[in-house]
Amino acid sequence: MLGKGVVRSEPLEALVISAGVRGLSDRDIEALLAEALGPEAALSKSTASRICQRLRDEFDAFRDQDLSEVELDYLFLDGSHFKMHDGSRAEPVLVAYGITTVGQPVLLAVEPGDDESHDAWADFCDDLKHRGLRPPLLIISDGAPGLIGAVEAKMASALRQRCLIHRARNVLAKVPAERRDEIKTAFWELFDLADVEPGEDAVAIVQANIDRFARRYDREFPTAVKCLLTDRQALTAYLRFPAEHWKRIRYINLIERTFGETRRRVKVIGRLPGEATCLSLVWAVLGRSRGCR
Repeated sequence: MLGKGVVRSEPLEALVISAGVRGLSDRDIEALLAEALGPEAALSKSTASRICQRLRDEFDAFRDQDLSEVELDYLFLDGSHFKMHDGSRAEPVLVAYGITTVGQPVLLAVEPGDDESHDAWADFCDDLKHRGLRPPLLIISDGAPGLIGAVEAKMASALRQRCLIHRARNVLAKVPAERRDEIKTAFWELFDLADVEPGEDAVAIVQANIDRFARRYDREFPTAVKCLLTDRQALTAYLRFPAEHWKRIRYINLIERTFGETRRRVKVIGRLPGEATCLSLVWAVLGRSRGCR
């Protein structure tokens, strides 16, 4: 399928990674590739081992890389849970992904956390700072209290944007199913702006829209309205940045889609062989899917 002499191609490396995270030995990987690609394209045990080792070495270097030359406009922070230890609950993997001042995507950190507490995220942010990363202009995240608290404590100079998709889910969870389509449409209409320049005027328009939504639905759905009004200023921070960036910086989809792809690969395994394998898999998928390795 791939022909001879392609042992360093990304499709083949991805196949080796996929086999490795399933706990297969180098010999098993060699046999799998011979079966899948034919004997003329099979890898030797040593070649499969070298690919796996090189990826592990690259991940170790990634974790220690100096970030002092990285200048960010936007920083996306998110976590997702994976089973990586026998007899243990799923544990979070914390990820930082940025967009530089010249529009270059860069994967900054992939680290474990025993939970998504303030302390776990604070340690994560401290590691970024110790490696030389300066605060970005804007940080985009979900509404996890530990994450928000750590960001405000460790990167206080950055503006903070709360993911609108997460906030929409929060609001919709507090209304009856038969009214959710209506409320969902009304929610997204709050942020629909046409021919409005970025800045305080745009922020004021959306905040006024939020007030109108609150007056309209407060009697029927007071809990949903309270949810929308909580941390409301963080829903409009993105409006201070170029309008052509708005659709990218008001969500954390950049990381979440890749987490979904990683979970899809892991689903058939049930549990990853260990922490190192889990972290390197998330790193490999994120780096390849976003072109930031």
